[in-house]
Amino acid sequence: MDLEEFKSKVFPAKQKLFRLAVSMLRDREEAEDTLQDVFVKLWSKRQELNSYTSIEAFAMTVTKHLCLNKLKAGKLRRQVDITGMELGSSEANPYQRFEHTDSLNKVQGLMESLPEQQKFILHLREIEGCSFEEIEQITNLTINNIRVILTRARKSVQDGYLKLENYEVG
Repeated sequence: MDLEEFKSKVFPAKQKLFRLAVSMLRDREEAEDTLQDVFVKLWSKRQELNSYTSIEAFAMTVTKHLCLNKLKAGKLRRQVDITGMELGSSEANPYQRFEHTDSLNKVQGLMESLPEQQKFILHLREIEGCSFEEIEQITNLTINNIRVILTRARKSVQDGYLKLENYEVG
């Protein structure tokens, strides 16, 4: 695989890989560094890439593993960045915007507290919009397992959110 073919097959997934890295690492600079590492690793395996059914799925797997390695090393600080999240209608009053932001923070916190596998699959499906087949390729899990994990993750976030809301009201 030459440079042009590599660019045409790998670079279209760049934004998706970056969002995954930011989602896992919670640090834009670390995510950028990780993405560079991903591209170096993919470039070093460029002769083997055509043997994969989906180069994007392989790239997502490489990204996931590099992020997990960084997280296991424990060198990252955890922080929540909601600056890029849209607050909704510009007609919302300050109270509504605060409520919306507060809800986003709660859901994001609940998602962060999920087990790593649930968090990863929920991110792939809900944030990245991956199909079950793509998630299957990335995770090497069966579609039925993915559906179960996704259902449990959604239920956990929903139950946690309702519990937080009831606690504050009551």
